[in-house]
Amino acid sequence: MATPTLRKLNLKGVLGEILVDVRTSPALDGGPAVVIVHGFKGFKDWGMFPVFADRLARAGYSAVSYNASGSGVDDTGECVWPERFFADTFSNSLADLESVCDGLHDGRLMQTPPSSVGLVGHSRGGGLAILAAHRRTDITALVTWSSISTLDRWSESIRREWFARGYMEVTNSRTGQVLRCSVDVLHDLDLHREEYDLEARVEELQVPWLIVHGEADETVPVIEGRRLAMAASSAETYFVPEAGHTYGASHPLMGRPDAMIAVFDRSIDFLVRHLK
Repeated sequence: MATPTLRKLNLKGVLGEILVDVRTSPALDGGPAVVIVHGFKGFKDWGMFPVFADRLARAGYSAVSYNASGSGVDDTGECVWPERFFADTFSNSLADLESVCDGLHDGRLMQTPPSSVGLVGHSRGGGLAILAAHRRTDITALVTWSSISTLDRWSESIRREWFARGYMEVTNSRTGQVLRCSVDVLHDLDLHREEYDLEARVEELQVPWLIVHGEADETVPVIEGRRLAMAASSAETYFVPEAGHTYGASHPLMGRPDAMIAVFDRSIDFLVRHLK
């Protein structure tokens, strides 16, 4: 297949612009599309995502990756809008994902609406992809990589301190940048606790789903992937031996780790079977 073309577009997000990359085969028009959803502190150009998007485009898909408005990250991969990161919530991130999906159908991202849409979500992006696949009727395939099984990830002592200070600090291990998260994260989670119960939503999912998780995941333990698989009415699973949270990938990407390529292969095989 010919070298994919890359178009850079902007959509209006909750906290600012959503920066979108659309990779397609030059001959593709109206075929299936796959949206790649990054996780917490992630962004569309991190390590393995551009390589996977290129593979998707060469396989005949429109590959759509984006920086959520609350990521605070620009097209260079730097967090230049920490105020957006501070103000982000699960609801904001989910609304941005839905805006990207809507943009596929209304002409903002593709001239011809896609024949079908799949989601590939990593880490927290996996949780968001689950919620979007549950609430939208246009999602016909779901792949989660290293997905969280719950959005509520903080002990009671951390929550008390977070409420008392009004923010929580997190460090970007890649850049050393110290960022703050508003207490609105907790308010939003408490307001939508039932709606955002991932394991409950998983039980109701009707779309084909592939769960991928590294057995040596140091960030989201593999037990979370197993919980999702147990809650699902039906899902394919691929637990990657000795693989960590990003399957050997780093940023910038160094080489082509075997585990990463195996995850790419398994994911594309699944999408080929379920996206037409």
